[in-house]
Amino acid sequence: MNINPNQNTVDLALIDARLDRLINIDIGGRGVEHLYEATKSKLGRSPVGAAADALANLETGATVVMTTGSVTRAWISPSIGENDGPAGAAAVARALAVSKHAHCIVVCESTLAPSIIPIFRAAGLSVLSHEDAREASQDGTLAAVSFEMFPTDTESAPAAARKLLDTHKPALLFSTERVGRSADGNYYSMRGRDYGMGRARIDHIFDEALVRGLPAICVGDGGNEIGMATIAEAVRLHVPHGARIGAITPADVLVTAACSNWGCSAIVAALALRLADRRLIHRPELEEALLMRGVEIGLINAVSNLVDPNADGIALRTHVAIVQIIQAIVESHIP
Repeated sequence: MNINPNQNTVDLALIDARLDRLINIDIGGRGVEHLYEATKSKLGRSPVGAAADALANLETGATVVMTTGSVTRAWISPSIGENDGPAGAAAVARALAVSKHAHCIVVCESTLAPSIIPIFRAAGLSVLSHEDAREASQDGTLAAVSFEMFPTDTESAPAAARKLLDTHKPALLFSTERVGRSADGNYYSMRGRDYGMGRARIDHIFDEALVRGLPAICVGDGGNEIGMATIAEAVRLHVPHGARIGAITPADVLVTAACSNWGCSAIVAALALRLADRRLIHRPELEEALLMRGVEIGLINAVSNLVDPNADGIALRTHVAIVQIIQAIVESHIP
């Protein structure tokens, strides 16, 4: 991989730790600081740094299966999605397309695709068929992603997961703000309400990847996301309704954050540092544009129940400020 030639003089562990601490400031009061300590202890190192290393080690032209998007008011309609998740996933996909010519395949529900696809386009990515996106990634002439819909019934999910992995042969899986099933088989909101109806059973892809030894990076902020089984005891002890809502699917690398979008921004910044590539850094003006685009297409702030840009109940200006600080932490260390 193309490692930062200045890396010998850059203390990556120190910078990774700064990013970790910043994104885990528990503004929403969800217990995320405890979750961060648990996942850092489990890994024995910085979660953000571990995620960035895994992405930096991808081969050029690799395929990455990615998921995001939450059917947040499923009992009303499966087309209502929340605004935390898609912006962060788009930032990661953009960075991988630019730096690794990766082909990211975004897996979601058919009902949410119309509200997730515009976010990826707003991040600068062309949304193409699998074949065209793969060709674009191989020759590096276009930053592109493709989308694939996944079943919403539990019975067909395991076979669909096997077929997806057999067909696309990804080098890595990436999930952000994607709810996984709990111990009782249901999918719960942070408030402990079952909202699994109309939800694609994408966690089964990650279960199958675990069996096959495929690496998975997961980002979450509430204990109910794919990957949180990695720190199940911390979720049970420190998250409201944790014993009920905790997801049962683990990850190789779990990155926690007060807002999942922040976790993605920090990973991208750490990747930019490792590859000495300023183009990869997610920038505050793009963060604002993506969250405002979410308003235009009807993504909701799941805390306030409103269509607004304040993801997870945190003011838009705070999201923009966090991204600006992330940029400041790493940019001066890139030649």
